Amino acid sequence: MTSDPEKPNQTTTSGTAPVVDVDGEDEVELPDDVKELPRIVRNIVSLEDDPNAPTITFRYFLLCFLFVPPGAILFQMGIYRTTSAVYPVLFVQIASHYVGHWLADILPEKTIHVPFTKWKFSLNPGPWSAKENVLVTVTAASGATSNAAWASISLAQLYYNTRIPAAACIFFMWAIVYIGYAMAALARQFLLYDPIYVWPYSLMQTAVFETLHKSVRDSWIARKQKYVFFGSLAFIVFWQFLPEYVFPMLSSLSFLCWVAPRNAVANFIGAGIGGMGFLNLSLDWANISNQSLNSPMVVPFWTTVVLTAAFVFNCWILLPAAKWGNLGGWKHQLMSNRLFLENGTRYPAAALITPDLTFNETAYQELGPIYLGTQQLWSMFFDYSSYVSALTWMALFGYPQIKGTIQKLRERAKQKGTSTVNDFYTDRLNVLMRSYKEVPLWWYIALFVASFVTIITILACNLFFIPIWTFFIAIFTSGVMILPFSWLYSFSSFQVAIGSFNELLYGFMVNATAGHKHPAGASAYGSIAGDIWYRAQYMLQDQKIGHYMHVPPRAIFFSQIFGELIGVPINYVVIQWVLKAKGAYISGEETDPLGQWTGQSLSNYNTQGVQYVLIGPKRLFAQHMYKPLPYAFLYGAAAPVLLYGLHRAFPKSKLKFHLWNVTIFGSGVSQFYGNLSTGYISRFIVGYICMFYFYRRRFETWKRYNYLIAAALDAGFNIAMLLMFLFFSSGKVVSMPHWWGNNEESVERCFALE
Repeated sequence: MTSDPEKPNQTTTSGTAPVVDVDGEDEVELPDDVKELPRIVRNIVSLEDDPNAPTITFRYFLLCFLFVPPGAILFQMGIYRTTSAVYPVLFVQIASHYVGHWLADILPEKTIHVPFTKWKFSLNPGPWSAKENVLVTVTAASGATSNAAWASISLAQLYYNTRIPAAACIFFMWAIVYIGYAMAALARQFLLYDPIYVWPYSLMQTAVFETLHKSVRDSWIARKQKYVFFGSLAFIVFWQFLPEYVFPMLSSLSFLCWVAPRNAVANFIGAGIGGMGFLNLSLDWANISNQSLNSPMVVPFWTTVVLTAAFVFNCWILLPAAKWGNLGGWKHQLMSNRLFLENGTRYPAAALITPDLTFNETAYQELGPIYLGTQQLWSMFFDYSSYVSALTWMALFGYPQIKGTIQKLRERAKQKGTSTVNDFYTDRLNVLMRSYKEVPLWWYIALFVASFVTIITILACNLFFIPIWTFFIAIFTSGVMILPFSWLYSFSSFQVAIGSFNELLYGFMVNATAGHKHPAGASAYGSIAGDIWYRAQYMLQDQKIGHYMHVPPRAIFFSQIFGELIGVPINYVVIQWVLKAKGAYISGEETDPLGQWTGQSLSNYNTQGVQYVLIGPKRLFAQHMYKPLPYAFLYGAAAPVLLYGLHRAFPKSKLKFHLWNVTIFGSGVSQFYGNLSTGYISRFIVGYICMFYFYRRRFETWKRYNYLIAAALDAGFNIAMLLMFLFFSSGKVVSMPHWWGNNEESVERCFALE
């Protein structure tokens, strides 16, 4: 790992967050407040602002009600399906720009007075503004999604015949989101204003906003950027029909299988679907971009290097050691994440539940303990380790930045509230944001209190299956992780996957006491603890977009709250429609003739509930095969200390130990590669070309086009998936005829793969 995330004329702190070298020769002519911004930021973000540009307008509300409901419907419905439509926020970002301009042209310039109040608003306050575009997009990012409470609601109703009142469901769904938004305040002062925290994904969206809102009267370069953006978008929309439908072989090019299509060993080594993925390439943007890891054109190259190393370690070292060596004592189902009996057949988890929803000890003794595939075991190991390592890594490598922020907060406190946080940063962006009122802390506190009281009330009524005291544990554990996880994401654009850690913790807690053994309790607890972290990070990410686009912070805050107000009731209606209309298919009582309404994710949540709540971690981990898992926490604590020691001992080493992020590596290894191990080499190649070569050698070209093309590819891919869903899966499934590039036996032509 010899790559540095920044250009040679920049330096990095020990925490890997980029810092501009203001002594660089190319910065001599820049004003001091511009020099303080990282080069990547000042070359993309506009450093001018119009404080009078409209923000929360009638057009904003109109477009929110136009764009949020479809996303809330599609996302929520898709969770129950094998294939699902997507609703990319980049699509909303682009579409709302043009619809907004259209509304500015056709709406009358009429002022409406609200009856019995002094309020009034204009139907058309003037030209469509970039700030309105940002607010519509942020609202859609908040509300045009699914809701984490869907699993516990669906499990209770479908599997255990327990229907939770609609009001309780809707308020619970609101509360778990809003409590995460409220707890974003824990990290906001540290990560939002300091210019060294770039937030790469926010910067990518900012690049799109900047391009969309450049006038056609601007320079040829501005017009060329638009041509490149929409040209790339159109190309990927049409291209994705090949690997995803017409020519699936392009999604996984297994060269070893071409050489030896009937050799089982060569097939396992080379296959990208169910194999090691060695020397395997992919031309499918779904595999290259890999939405769980983010686009290689957005994340810094060092992040891509660490993730590639994690993939190599997982698939090219551990997998063959387990398959042909002595790694792992149970040799069945190596690359499966399901539960099994000792003989390798599926474990009948439903048999462990009595009619009164208690653990069936007799059935457990008859069936025996649960077995897991070896790859799933080491995935769990590194999943657990990433939690501890995030704390340790930030404490060691991020201390200088965190300390500096704390000092600024203390200075602000001494001035007794006479200044805003922007006054303590002197870069151009913070200077511009001084024109706007900050979101007061009491707004976050009020949002937290309202959400807290709502959840406590619902739990006190025994409506969501978990004891009240575990809610306090969820707040504490997730609250502790908000800062380290957000800190990591702010400069690496890597989001640590929660995995099943919350469900495991809940299993330990409820099995230490009597009662509350409902299997849906694990997913209910996970929805609270998981959303606290995820929603806090989403809020910070969107607020950073507002910071880059000079949008009033209070308007951003409102748009995030408003999006969920619209989206949650729609989510609930969709959940009930699916359970009523497709419940027999999802529960497995009947088989969907289209093979779409399978509810695989819901089945997995049910398995976790049985595994952690009924059986319990103590029984589960009593077997010898689970003995190494507790050492994951020790590894997570010790590995960052070792690398920090190496970094301090050899600070100028070409190995750059400060970039060997253990949390990213561990989370990368915990990614389950059993079904798909293709795309990672292609991802590395794309990352090298875009984020290393062009960033270092062709920076002028990179700054104009990289983020635009990245956004176009992501948006185009999602639009293509939506079109394929509508054309081939929304009603009757239309399958592509089999041919050489779509072989019926194996699209990779790995005919001997077991």
